[in-house]
Amino acid sequence: MTEKRYAVHAAGVTKTYGHGAAEVHALRGVDAEFEHGNLTAIMGPSGSGKSTLMHVLAGLDAVTAGRIHLGGTEITGLSDRALTELRRERIGFVFQSFNLLPVITAAENVLLPLRLAGKRPDPVWYNEVITRLGLADRMHHLPHELSGGQQQRVAVARALLPRPDVIFADEPTGNLDSHAGAEVLSLLRHSVHDMGQTVIMVTHDPVAASYADRVMLFSDGERADDVHDPSPEKVLNALRHISAPASRLSGVGAAR
Repeated sequence: MTEKRYAVHAAGVTKTYGHGAAEVHALRGVDAEFEHGNLTAIMGPSGSGKSTLMHVLAGLDAVTAGRIHLGGTEITGLSDRALTELRRERIGFVFQSFNLLPVITAAENVLLPLRLAGKRPDPVWYNEVITRLGLADRMHHLPHELSGGQQQRVAVARALLPRPDVIFADEPTGNLDSHAGAEVLSLLRHSVHDMGQTVIMVTHDPVAASYADRVMLFSDGERADDVHDPSPEKVLNALRHISAPASRLSGVGAAR
């Protein structure tokens, strides 16, 4: 099947909120494919549907119509319990707000998903991850004892350790200064190109998007363009071209 060639594949995905006059079309028949071992950035103007797309791709929200495959597994139509297990075992998340538990150490935060799944970490892989992320001497610290960049590196390590099929990164540099942000983006890129990970990142920042292999642009809930080998200038130019004039906006509301 075509879907098995991709880490994630969406076909004809539609997401509608509300009914009647309050109906909002967040996604309109989106086809999107994400190759193994690539870093893809998803961008678009406010209301373009980029965050909604990430939520449905990760099984955090249900589609109205269409199909989504994670590898060879169709996730549309799975039960809540099956989706919870799938997210725990095959998907990693990196959020803007780090989402570290404040009362346990960095090491315990990194190991938490595996412990919740009743699994033991591979000690060789654990050491490789924390060493490559520059965390070996920080693992016994509590989150408040770490800088913002270090906390986000802990979050990246937590996402990498279970060797998920894909990592979803939602504005991962939004709470960081430019230096720490560049450090985290370099680590995500390194995890893709040197560690074989697949990363799908939602961002509003053209500089962050320039770290990706490809930028997928959305407008009004539709896939508008792709930018390959992106630079900040190429991304900004593409965003200007997809900015929708008022005549294109539907009267039923904007996508999220």
